[in-house]
Order: sequence, then C-alpha cells, then structure tokens
Amino acid sequence: MAKILVVEDNIEIHEMEKELLTKSGYSVVSAFSGTEALLVLDKVQVDLIVLDLMLPGMAGDEVLEKVRSLYGTAVLCVTAVDSVESKVKLLKLGADDYLVKPFNYEEFLVRIEALLRRVGKAGAGVQGGIGVSGKSAQGIGTSQTLCFRDIELSPAKREVKVGGSSVELTRKEYEILELMMRSPGKVFTRENIFETVWGEDAFPEDNSVNVHVGNLRKKLASAGGKGDYIKTVWGIGFKMSEES
Repeated sequence: MAKILVVEDNIEIHEMEKELLTKSGYSVVSAFSGTEALLVLDKVQVDLIVLDLMLPGMAGDEVLEKVRSLYGTAVLCVTAVDSVESKVKLLKLGADDYLVKPFNYEEFLVRIEALLRRVGKAGAGVQGGIGVSGKSAQGIGTSQTLCFRDIELSPAKREVKVGGSSVELTRKEYEILELMMRSPGKVFTRENIFETVWGEDAFPEDNSVNVHVGNLRKKLASAGGKGDYIKTVWGIGFKMSEES
C-alpha cells in the first residue's frame, strides 16, 4: 500500500483529499503546516507528498525546496495560482506535477496514480474501489468472483453474468472488464487499458480502446437493462459507473 503525506492547512480540503485517497486504497499521513510536514518526513517514509503552497509559517515553495534537498520523494503541488510563471517556478523548484484549485476529484486521483507509477508504486493504492454498495470488489489478485452492481465476473471460468444472464465477450472486452472491476472506483486512462490488455508500452494512434470499451458498454447495458455500467470521464478515460 502506497503511503501519501497530505500537507494542507484547510481542514475541509484536507479531509476531502484524505477521504479520496483512503477510499482508493492508499495509506494517508497528515500535516497541517510546512514545519509539521518536515517533522513527519524526518520520522516516516512516504511514497508521495501532496503539498499545498498556501501554508501558515513556512511557505509551500520553501517546503518543496527543503524536500528536494533532503529527500527523493515525488511531490504533487496544489496551487491556487494558474499562471505560466507559477507553474514554471514550481517545476524548477522540483515539483513532479501540480494541480490548480479548484480541481476535479478524478483528475486528482489519476495524477496521483501517474506519479506513483513513475516511482515504481503503480497500482499500490488499488485495493478495490468503492461501489454503490460501499463494498470493495472481491478477489483482487485471486480467482474469486468479482462483483459490481449486478455484474458477476468469474476469473477462474472467464465468465461474465449480468443479472444472472451470461454475456458473451471477446477476449479483450473480458480483460478490460476484469481490469476495471478489480478497481471499480479508479479512473483508467486509455493508456492504462492499452498497456495492460494489449501488453504494449506504446499507446496506439487508432481507436482500439474506444471501440472495445464501446462494444463492452453496449453488451453490458443490453444484458442488464439498467443503463450504463461504464462511465466516460471526459478528457481522462473510463471507470465503472455506480449509477444505474
């Protein structure tokens, strides 16, 4: 499980970020000031830091400089200033990525996953996402049946049922569904899906992922009759849809 340090003095934003990360399977450590963050880092090893720049006492950019001089930890900066100069300054100071407030929750999680992938912790926070029932998908990394809404997927038999009725899927459609059902709360980029299902590093120029996801969506909806089971997150990718 990847461990993430959240440095944010606004209680409401801090709790929101902590809840998003915890529900996505990450271990979260908290700090409410720059000084406290450095004290935490002196005692606890973390995989990533979510660093707000508007902090009391020691400013966020000063914290970033100290982190870069002392640790090799990945840093995602959160800033309210949306200017080229500000972004360039952050990158020069050593930020690995940045988000501008107010930010989209799904984009926040995707950027976290991308940074962890860079430092060799990809998928570490995927312990099963939260579905409509509030329960995580079963059988992560095992052959146990995966369940989401009224979909049942059996990795051992490579069978899929929706509302008790079998659904015929192609191999890639099945693998896409299994990938997404193992982490139903996670947004998968087209690159994520292609690298996992097609087994290649390079993202294709054609429309392969969109076509397969589209066909999969139609088959599930036709069998279940309860609306879309896969949600398009515009500009990012796809995730399992909790809404019927």
